[in-house]
Amino acid sequence: MQNGRIKYLSLILIILLTVWVLSCSGRSGKIREIPAEKITDEKVEAEIKLIRIITPEENMKFKSGDPVEVNLATPTIGPSPDSVLIFYDGRIVTNLKSEPWKYSIPGSFSVSTGKKSVKATAFRNGRPVTSATRFVVILSDIIPERHDYKVINFYPHDRSAFTQGLFYDDGFLYEGTGQETGSTLREVELSTGKVIRQLNLSPELFGEGITLYKDRIYQVTWRSKVGFIYDKTTFRQINKFYYQSEGWGLTTMNDHIVMSDGTNILYIIEPEMFTVVTRLEVYDNVNMIDQLNELEYINGEIWANIWNSDLIARIDPVSGKLLSYVDLKGILKDQDTDTSINVLNGIAFDKEGGRIFVTGKNWPKLFEIKVKE
Repeated sequence: MQNGRIKYLSLILIILLTVWVLSCSGRSGKIREIPAEKITDEKVEAEIKLIRIITPEENMKFKSGDPVEVNLATPTIGPSPDSVLIFYDGRIVTNLKSEPWKYSIPGSFSVSTGKKSVKATAFRNGRPVTSATRFVVILSDIIPERHDYKVINFYPHDRSAFTQGLFYDDGFLYEGTGQETGSTLREVELSTGKVIRQLNLSPELFGEGITLYKDRIYQVTWRSKVGFIYDKTTFRQINKFYYQSEGWGLTTMNDHIVMSDGTNILYIIEPEMFTVVTRLEVYDNVNMIDQLNELEYINGEIWANIWNSDLIARIDPVSGKLLSYVDLKGILKDQDTDTSINVLNGIAFDKEGGRIFVTGKNWPKLFEIKVKE
């Protein structure tokens, strides 16, 4: 009997507490009311997608300069959009005001290669309600040729140099080498291969590409995401800079620096703050061209060693298209060098003399070549 009375009093207490909480939850002891029409509008907008993308399909491939056909679907029941904005690669292309919800994005938008977004945003009552996005892949419209080469001259090269970066300036070669505990920046006499000056990097750093911008040498590291700026004359470190990707190759292109990270992406960088201005995604007429390594800017083209191959890719710096290859297969004939491990890596250009130099990791020679166009 006593237990029953306790249970009864507990129930009464719970009911009183519930009433008190409800009365205190709104202002002036009232529960806040939400207009029924607002609930209805929010429910309709949540449940009905005003627009869907039918075409292009996800990762659909196009050639550079092709129009991209956009075909949209609207609900068969319920409200239709007042208008639909079409975006390509983040840029507004057009504003559709009525059916048919279709548009052909002109080929002038699809000039550059790479993965690009196609986005449709539907508006109703003057505000965006639904967005849908697809990605397309723009391939090059050029079938790349493979060019042969002729060796014009060759020079001694330090076999211990694990070449990661190379450029030519004012009669000398400058070389960046890699490997933990063995990374360096060097000034090298071209005719003899003699190292005139050398700066050793900290043992934990793996040195990568180098380039000259004005009177300063830039050098990146592989996975440490830190690079260094040196005075060219003294090799004195002036500054550090940081980046988010791996560091592979560097070259200077007019007022910008170009960096590779081992993928098919080239980063166009403002040198003073080392900030990315834009990026190129390199494709041929079939697929992406990745493992881009050491870089050189030659006569309006970006040349890139393709890691683990005998190929140099020649790339259009505006569109990202692969223009052609230079095939250097068999250039080093040395029984003591396994070129499947110590691969081709290193391109330098003497702009005034029109000379192109190439070498590889731990190669005993550096070659001056002429490309057979």
